[in-house]
Amino acid sequence: MAEALSGVIERVTFHNMDNGYAVLRVTTRGRRDLVTVVGHIPAAIVGEYIEGQGTWVTDPAHGVQFKAELLRSTPPHTAEGIIKYLGSGLVRGIGTHYAKKIVEVFGERTLEVIDASPTFLSEIKGIGPRRLQQIRQSWQEQKAVRSIMVFLQSYGIGTSRAIRIFKTYGEQAIEMVRANPYRLTTDVWGFGFKTADQLALKLGTPPDSPHRARAVVRYVLQERATRGDVAYPLASVVELGLIAVEEHPLQAAVIEQAIEIGRQESEFVRDTPPGAEEPLLYLKPMFMAELGVARALNQLSQGDHPLQPIDHEKAVAWVESRMGIELAPTQREAIEAALRQKVLVITGGPGVGKTTIVRGIIEVFASRNQRIGLAAPTGRAAKRLSESTGRDARTIHRLLEFDPSFGGFLRTSENPLEIDLLVIDEASMVDIVLMNQLLRAVPPWACLVLVGDVDQLPSVGPGSVLADVIRSGVVPVVRLTKIFRQAGTSWIIRAAHAIHAGEMPESAPPGEGDFYFVEASEPEAILEKLVMMVRERIPAKFGLDPVRDVQVLSPANKGLLGVVNLNQHLQAALNTTPGGKQVERFGTQFRVGDKVIQTQNDYTKEVFNGDIGRIEAIDAVGQEVTIDFEGRKVVYEFSELDELALAYATSIHKSQGSEYAAVVIPLHTQHYTMLQRNLIYTGLTRGKRLVVLVGSRRALSLAVRNDQTGERYSMLADRLRELKDAGGGDEVEPQRGLPHHAGNDEDGMATVDGSD
Repeated sequence: MAEALSGVIERVTFHNMDNGYAVLRVTTRGRRDLVTVVGHIPAAIVGEYIEGQGTWVTDPAHGVQFKAELLRSTPPHTAEGIIKYLGSGLVRGIGTHYAKKIVEVFGERTLEVIDASPTFLSEIKGIGPRRLQQIRQSWQEQKAVRSIMVFLQSYGIGTSRAIRIFKTYGEQAIEMVRANPYRLTTDVWGFGFKTADQLALKLGTPPDSPHRARAVVRYVLQERATRGDVAYPLASVVELGLIAVEEHPLQAAVIEQAIEIGRQESEFVRDTPPGAEEPLLYLKPMFMAELGVARALNQLSQGDHPLQPIDHEKAVAWVESRMGIELAPTQREAIEAALRQKVLVITGGPGVGKTTIVRGIIEVFASRNQRIGLAAPTGRAAKRLSESTGRDARTIHRLLEFDPSFGGFLRTSENPLEIDLLVIDEASMVDIVLMNQLLRAVPPWACLVLVGDVDQLPSVGPGSVLADVIRSGVVPVVRLTKIFRQAGTSWIIRAAHAIHAGEMPESAPPGEGDFYFVEASEPEAILEKLVMMVRERIPAKFGLDPVRDVQVLSPANKGLLGVVNLNQHLQAALNTTPGGKQVERFGTQFRVGDKVIQTQNDYTKEVFNGDIGRIEAIDAVGQEVTIDFEGRKVVYEFSELDELALAYATSIHKSQGSEYAAVVIPLHTQHYTMLQRNLIYTGLTRGKRLVVLVGSRRALSLAVRNDQTGERYSMLADRLRELKDAGGGDEVEPQRGLPHHAGNDEDGMATVDGSD
C-alpha cells in the first residue's frame, strides 16, 4: 500500500537531467537520520520541500529506501531551507555566502522579495548592479524553465533540453511546442525527430499528419547529411522515412505527398544526375550550397590571372634563389601552374613537399605586391599554416568575419575579401556549406589554391568537395606522390605511404624511430596497455605531457575501445587531483584540468566543431565553466555543457586538420565496420613526433586491405562538368604529377627539404 512522505532535500546524490531520475537524501519528521528517496522529478534542489507517494523497499547494496511513484517539490518556506536552496547554485550570482546575507535581512520573505521586488537586494553589501541583474535574469529563467520542465516531464520528455527551449522561444515556449512539436527539430539544437515525434503523438498529433510526414523527410535528409550526403535518392528517402515511423506507421503516399508540397514551398529540391534514372532529393540549403560552389568555381576560373603577364620559368628560378633551394620537377610544375591558372588544386600525402610549394607561390605573389590570404578549417591547421609560411593564417570562419549579432558572415559577394591570392590548407576538411560561404567572398579577380590530401577521410560535414573537384576534371590538379629524402627517414611517413598503397606498415626498431605497432589481442589488454602508455611510458621516454601532447584517436565512439569509454579511463588516470572542482552535467563529469572538445559549431562563442581546449575554472555560484582554447578564454553556462565532451580520446574523424606531438590509436576487430584504409591513414598522419598503434595485427590488416570508402551522394562534379561544357573557359588537364615513387628508394629524389 502506498505511503506518503514529506521533508526537505538535504543532498542530491544523483539526478539524471535526461529522464529526471533522482536519488535524494531527505530530512523527514519522525526519523533521526536522513532518508534516501528515489524517484523521478523534473528538478531537485537542496533546500526544497518535497512530497511523495510510494513504498519502502530494501536495496541489497544501499539499504532501506523510499521508492516514490510520485514526487512533487515546492520552494522552501523556512529561513534555513531558503539558505540551502539559494546556496545550492540555483541562481547565478548567489552562493552560500550571499544566501546567508540575504536571508539575514529578508528572512522567510526572501523568495517573495527576489520574485517581486529584486531591487531591494541592492541593500545587501556586495550586491551591485551587475550582480543584481545576474540574479534577476537567472531567477526569471528558473521560473520559466521549471514550468517548461514540468510540462515536458508530464509527457515523458527529459528535462535537459528545457533551458534551450526557453532560450529559443522565451515565455511562449509551451504554446509554440503545443502548436507544432516538430519545429523543435529545426529550432532547438539537440532535439531530434524521434523525441519530437514522441511528444507530438502524446500531444494528440494524428499519425498521418502532414506536419509529421514532412518532418520525417527533413529528418532523413538531415540524418544523411551527418553521414556526409549532400542529397539522397528520393525512393530511399521514402523508405527510410517509413522505417523511422514504423511504431506509428505512415503510408508511403503520405510521405510522397509531403515531399511534393515541400518542393512547391521550396523546402526540398529534386534533381537527377546525368545518366541516372532515379532522382536525388535535397534540402533546399544543401542544393543551393552545391550549386553555389559549382558556379563560383566556374566563374572564378575565368578571366585574367592577377599576375599576368609574367615569365613563369624566370619566376620559378627566382623562387629557388630566394628560398635557397632546388625545386623538384613536380614542385616547379605546381608553382608554374599557380602562375597560369586562376583555380588550382595541390594534393598529396605527407612528406611530398606541399608546404614548400605554398611558400614558393606566396613568394611570387608577394614580390608583385599582391594581397595574400591564408586560411584553414581549424584553429590548429591555421596555426600550422602560419608557422610554415611565416604569415598570418586564420580559420575560414574568422577570415569570413562571422558576426553573431545577425548570425552570418560579414564577408560576402557584396563585401568580398580584399585579396589577390587565397590559399586554403587542409581543403579535404571543408564541407559543401562552408565552401559555398567561402567562395561567395572570393573576389572574381583573385587566384584560389586548394591544398590538401584527398586520400584522407572526407569532411565531417556533407560533401566530398576536394575529391569532387578533382574528379570533375575541369580544375587543374597537381598530384604529388614522391617522398623527399628527409621526409623519407620518418617511420610515420613511410608507414602512411605503405598503408595508402595497401601494404602493412613496418614498425621502427625499439627506441629508433617515431612509429610503433604494439601488439595485443584482447580488448581489455589493449585498453590496459594504452592507458599505461599514455600515463607512463610516453612521458618517460619522450618527455611529452600526457594531456597536452598525447592524443588518443579511436576508430569508433562506442564499445570498450570507443571514445566514450576511453575518456572515462583516461580521465581517471590523468586528472586525479584530490578536491578539484568538478560539475556533472548531461551524464559527463567535468573537472578543472580536463581536456575537452567542442561538438558543434557555436558561432556566438566562435568555437567550432572539433576545437580542443582545457577546463581552466568551474564557478559553482555563477554556474559557469571557463575553457582555455589555446590561449583564448571562453565561458560556458552549466546548461551549455552538452556542447562539450571529454577529449583525452577523440574519434579519428574529429581529428582531421589537427596535428599532435604524439598519437595513440587502438585497433581491434570490434571496430570492424570502421576499419578502412583512409581512416587509419588519416589517424596516423595526425602524429608529428610519435605514432603508436596498439592492437591486433588482424585488425590492422583488415583496415589496410579495405579501400572501399563509400561514395557520398552529391552532384558537384556533374555540375562543374555541365558548366564547363556550357562554355566556361579552356579545358584543363585533370591530373598532373609523376608516377608514385613507393617505399624508401631515393633514386631520383630531389636533394632538398620538401617535407610538410
